[in-house]
Amino acid sequence: MMLDPFYLIVDDAIWLPRFLPLGLKLVQLRIKDRPEAELRAQIAEARAACAEYGCQLVINDHWRLALDLGCDFVHLGQEDLDDADVAAIRRAGVRLGVSTHDERELTRALALTPDYIALGPVYPTILKAMKWAPQGVEKVTGWKAKLGKVPLVAIGGLSVERAPAVYDAGADSICAVTDVLLAENPEARLTQWLGLAEMRRAG
Repeated sequence: MMLDPFYLIVDDAIWLPRFLPLGLKLVQLRIKDRPEAELRAQIAEARAACAEYGCQLVINDHWRLALDLGCDFVHLGQEDLDDADVAAIRRAGVRLGVSTHDERELTRALALTPDYIALGPVYPTILKAMKWAPQGVEKVTGWKAKLGKVPLVAIGGLSVERAPAVYDAGADSICAVTDVLLAENPEARLTQWLGLAEMRRAG
């Protein structure tokens, strides 16, 4: 499968009315520690908004709700995999992305025949505490060689300025979170990312 070169993660569906009209094509809804009723409402809202704008929505972690609400793509971290029914996800025809940080996790992820694999953190990140050291751009090249046709998503400390080197290293898609959400003007920063993605698509 082909992934859009730019992949945004948002922590609330409230961002989507601001970002989707700008041309965003791939977004993950990553919400932690909310009541199930709120999670259900957020996922439903995000699904409807993304469908309207032709944006691919990926649901982080909450695979049961994703299936129940008719979403077609989920992302699981290594801890999420411990409790997930991957067979049920596949039976539902839902695509799957998996987070990886080291060789053991990569082996585990590849055994699931994922639709993409995320590698991180490429650079230091402020998003969450990480037990893994920054992987570096060279790791991107090495992992892409192992993945072959499986898309590789680079994540962690990525910015518009760092992105070209990471694309050149082999990343099929680059994921940003704080570089957009914490920007002084998130819409302007997202527009920069989308311009970069357009250049990558044009090739």
